[in-house]
Amino acid sequence: MRNSHEEENVFVHVLDNKATSDRNYYHGYNHVMGDMICYSPKGPYKGEGTDFWCLYYESFLRTQKTLGRSSNGARIQYWTPNKEIFKFPYANEIALDECHKRSIDVMFGWEMTKLHTNTIGEKIATFRNVDTGATIEKPFNHLNINPPSPPHKELIDAGLTDSNGLVDVNPYTLQHTKFDNIFAFGDCIKGDTTRTQAAATAQIPVVKNNLFNFMEGKELNGIYDGFSYMPFYLSHSNATCFQHLWNYEPAKNNHWVPNYGLFSDYYFRW
Repeated sequence: MRNSHEEENVFVHVLDNKATSDRNYYHGYNHVMGDMICYSPKGPYKGEGTDFWCLYYESFLRTQKTLGRSSNGARIQYWTPNKEIFKFPYANEIALDECHKRSIDVMFGWEMTKLHTNTIGEKIATFRNVDTGATIEKPFNHLNINPPSPPHKELIDAGLTDSNGLVDVNPYTLQHTKFDNIFAFGDCIKGDTTRTQAAATAQIPVVKNNLFNFMEGKELNGIYDGFSYMPFYLSHSNATCFQHLWNYEPAKNNHWVPNYGLFSDYYFRW
């Protein structure tokens, strides 16, 4: 479905090239009828904090309905096996409030297990309830999906991971808890944080400092405070942001831009 023509309206959030990244900004424009499913996989996963595009797509749809280009019955839906949009409680509360205001259906606890086209050409998503195990088949017109991020088998086999398949590092020094000569950073490390590019960037100087110190027999004095940043797209011209430290403690510039108005418009373009 992903490789079919654009009018099939199926998009997979895989940052494999610049064209795919750019497509985030216009793919949801062409939703004219039926349900648009936006799906995030079971956490932890790549793209946490930056794959929630429902509000952005809803702003497109609202404009199209006003112009008569989309049907009044067209809807935006968010599906996920998780029990929240964001692990960061503050961000999750803001996002749920916006979804409620805009009549976006939020479906927690549903894991997507299959996609197919039936005999009459309908696109069908199969979901399994993570609590009851019940399955349903959901027809859709439009799909935006972030695929699951399974752990790397070779890391598990080597005994480098925790129960979630994440590399078992000290969250502050980013040195492995069992193997002193191993350091890790980015999406793969364990801990209560949001796995964003900004988080990985903040970890780089810590890893660099501590790795050089380790090789020279010095103290590991580089400390990662858990900083993570995520943009929060509210429309095609409004945005704000969330920032937090370890254990989802809000950072000093968390949500510093208002959701709407001149500043959020400027922030979106910036």
